[in-house]
Amino acid sequence: MAEPRNRYSAVSLILHWVIALAVVAQVLLIMAHDATEGQISREYVNLHKSVGLTILVLTLVRIGWRLANPAIPLPDHMPRWQKIFARVTHVGFYVMLLAMPLVGWAASSAAGRDILWFGLFQWPLLPIGGGREVARELMDIHELGAKVVYILIFLHLAGALKHQFVDRDNVLHRMIPFIPRRP
Repeated sequence: MAEPRNRYSAVSLILHWVIALAVVAQVLLIMAHDATEGQISREYVNLHKSVGLTILVLTLVRIGWRLANPAIPLPDHMPRWQKIFARVTHVGFYVMLLAMPLVGWAASSAAGRDILWFGLFQWPLLPIGGGREVARELMDIHELGAKVVYILIFLHLAGALKHQFVDRDNVLHRMIPFIPRRP
C-alpha cells in the first residue's frame, strides 16, 4: 500500500505562494494608491487591476489543479468541527479570489475604464453599462470583499500557527518546504 502524501505538489505550492504574494501586493498597491495623487496614483491602480486579473487566472488554474489533485487529508486527530472550519475557510478563499477580481473588472467595465494588463495589451471590458453610479456600487462590494479577505487571511494564518506551535503536527510542513517534518 502506498504511503499517504505528506506534502503538496510543487505546482500546488507554487500556485499557493504566488497567489498569496499577489494578494499582499494588492494590499500594498491600494495603500500606495491611497497615499499618492495624480499619475502615480493611477499607475498604482492600473497595476492593481493587472495583478487582480492575474490572481483570477491563477485561481482558475489552481482550482483546476485542485480538482485533478485533491487536497491532502487533514490529520486524523483534528476534531470534525476544525476540519469543517478549515474547509469552509479554504472555500471562502477560492470564492473571494474569484469574486474580487470579477467585481473589480465589472466596476472598470461599468465605468468604461480601460484595463491595460501590465502595459502589454488591453484586457477586454465586460458588456456592462451603468456608468459611474454602477461602478461605485460595484466598488463598494469590492471594498467589502477586501474586508472578508482580511478576515480569511487572519483565520488562515491563525490556523497555521496553531498547528505549528500548539498542535505541533505537520500541517504547516505541507505548505512550507523548509520547515522540518516532525517525527
